[in-house]
Amino acid sequence: EPKLRELLPDPRGLRDMETAAARFLEAVKRRERIAVFADYDVDGGSSAALLIDWLHQMGREATLYIPDRIDEGYGPNVPAMQQLAGAHDLIVCVDCGTLSHEPIAAAAGADVVVLDHHLGGETLPDCVAVVNPNRQDEDGTLAHLCAAAVVFLMLVECGRQLREARARGPDLMSMLDLVALATVADVAPLIGVNRALVRQGLAVMARRQRPGLVALSDVARLDTAPSSYHLGYVLGPRVNAGGRIGQADIGARLLASRDRHEAEALAER
Repeated sequence: EPKLRELLPDPRGLRDMETAAARFLEAVKRRERIAVFADYDVDGGSSAALLIDWLHQMGREATLYIPDRIDEGYGPNVPAMQQLAGAHDLIVCVDCGTLSHEPIAAAAGADVVVLDHHLGGETLPDCVAVVNPNRQDEDGTLAHLCAAAVVFLMLVECGRQLREARARGPDLMSMLDLVALATVADVAPLIGVNRALVRQGLAVMARRQRPGLVALSDVARLDTAPSSYHLGYVLGPRVNAGGRIGQADIGARLLASRDRHEAEALAER
């Protein structure tokens, strides 16, 4: 019976975390134009949906950009980053970006924050913050986190900074369904805080409050309380399918959807 309040690490234990959260909150406060650049798999889609959902609850929107698996390949690329930088003030790269020196350098005029978990190289890209438990200068105690869990920790830190400023942020516990889905689908080991995130996330998912996951569960004819099996073998592969049929953003759009009819149409696709 893993308890999140006992196992959740202090977000500030990760390098650049306070800086990343502060820059993100600044963009929210100043009504800056925010873009989310995500990977096309479940972890990337869930990470993007977490940010979009949180921003929506704060009365803000974000542009979602997910590269085409065939045409653009994995992670940020120079043309896409140049295009986004031309129309946005802040680009948040989720589940990618740690090794993207050239594309991030190409995002002139915009600030870039990276929230990732892929193994880092000897040098990091030149940007506002790179939050990644697998940076070479981290101690590896949180190396088992998926990207969505890193995003979740940044939102925990955002909540802390908001409280310090006598403000309130969205309810983060209700977002653990996305973190659980990403953790299992990205085959992150179920140890430490990951066990608590998945256990709690499954309980959230069972309440059927996220239109995208409800629609996907119904399309998959899931008629029992969700388990980690369903995350890994029923829901995860369906979200992943979008990136393989030439619609890279369909999974993230489904997970972030707040409209039942839109969610049903996307799940059907």
